[in-house]
Amino acid sequence: MDDPATMSAWSTLAGIIGRPKAVICVSAHWCTEGVKVTAMEAPRTIHDFGRGLPSQLFEVQYPAPGSAELAIRIQQTLHPIPVELDHTWGLDHAAWTVLSVIYPQADVPVVQLSMDASKPISWHYELGRALRPLREEGFLILGSGNVVHTLAQMEWDINARPHDWAQRFNDLVIDVVETNTPERLFNHQALGRDAALSIPPPDLGHYWPLFYVLGARHPDDKLTMNPKHVQYKSLSMLSFVLDSAA
Repeated sequence: MDDPATMSAWSTLAGIIGRPKAVICVSAHWCTEGVKVTAMEAPRTIHDFGRGLPSQLFEVQYPAPGSAELAIRIQQTLHPIPVELDHTWGLDHAAWTVLSVIYPQADVPVVQLSMDASKPISWHYELGRALRPLREEGFLILGSGNVVHTLAQMEWDINARPHDWAQRFNDLVIDVVETNTPERLFNHQALGRDAALSIPPPDLGHYWPLFYVLGARHPDDKLTMNPKHVQYKSLSMLSFVLDSAA
């Protein structure tokens, strides 16, 4: 949240999105055994990061309402895949860092949908396709993660030139999104060294939310992509909106 260019771009994307009935957020920070969805009416703000970060981040509260009704709708929509109604999680920082810019008043209901950590990328994509009917009813499907996320290779200079492999992989994902060819990314291991360095196995969860959004995509959606850059050498800020109303 220290990048004014990214915050400004997210605010612009918010204007394209408009106000949905509610947000279904798929966060890189909620990987579980099986699938869960938050079903409480007042989800807590979770500060799930290390103590080395600025103290003001630990003071952030994002008191958006939840929606038990939407959680049940998701459960029904994804049947026969079992979805557990969860009353303990809340809104983690992959959710509230984005939502606090898009809907700063915290007045749009939000539920979080977890990702089954045992499943392949193609499965996450198909789950996104299964969520498409809810998108068509006016619910926003928000995927929050980073398509390049390698903390061990980061340099704490926001203007540092990206690693070559990080830039190449970021460019590949941009091309996949622009050409609507998600299957090119399904076999992560086959993508070689750039992919392995950009999203190593411990960080694969940061990559999966992308596929829920791409799964819910319509062929005639208008794509708006901004920002596209990699900062701190190995952290992609790539963000986009798929707008079916255009």
